[in-house]
Amino acid sequence: MAGNWKMYKTPAETTAFFEKFRPLVEKSEHCEIVICPPFTNLSAAVEAVKGGAIRVGAQNVAWAMEGAFTGEISGPMLYAAGVTHAIVGHSERRQYFCETDATVLKRTQAALEFVLTPIVCMGERLEERESGNTEAVLAGQFRQGIAGLTEQQFAKIVIAYEPVWAIGTGKTATPEIAADAHRAIRGQVREKFGKEAAGAVRILYGGSVSPENVKTLMAQPEIDGVLVGGKSLDPVSFASIVNF
Repeated sequence: MAGNWKMYKTPAETTAFFEKFRPLVEKSEHCEIVICPPFTNLSAAVEAVKGGAIRVGAQNVAWAMEGAFTGEISGPMLYAAGVTHAIVGHSERRQYFCETDATVLKRTQAALEFVLTPIVCMGERLEERESGNTEAVLAGQFRQGIAGLTEQQFAKIVIAYEPVWAIGTGKTATPEIAADAHRAIRGQVREKFGKEAAGAVRILYGGSVSPENVKTLMAQPEIDGVLVGGKSLDPVSFASIVNF
């Protein structure tokens, strides 16, 4: 159960969030909990979760270890800060910051090299779904952004299916639509990495997840968790999602 805070909260607000959130999920042993705040809040978040099971992730990771890459944050920097996960290829990174399937692969490989668990995002735009191209889009993103991994590397990643038309719009894919997309992604995994890998990989759903719809989403066998945006900013709301 992962939360993506996007560009919200200060370090002080981060500390205040965890003061309320931790007691609400301290007995939640049924899932892995990861929260991904902005880079400036990582230190406060790591300090706030010490001694507990909550993990902290970054919202991006550079493909280089170091160098002249102004504005980027490398895997070694994140690892040294106590981060365990990194979101890669979020639709907003693709839409606003020219992220491509090729750079998604490079960032995923870099995250793995520096002992971070990548949460690799993929999903179709509204016009692609309406034209009946969802599976083709997902297959293309998989082939160019994930299939370049080795079997050993693939075993360490998490995939997040996030239909772009449902990100921050209030629109949610029905549980059946989401499950169909997850099934298509798992089919790509089976074809490339085999049946065992397809059964083992965790595929999260992201797209206007809320306390009201999480239970029906999680009732789908194909859905292994969620990547939550706006509703992860409130400790009570996100705790109710975690404890669905």
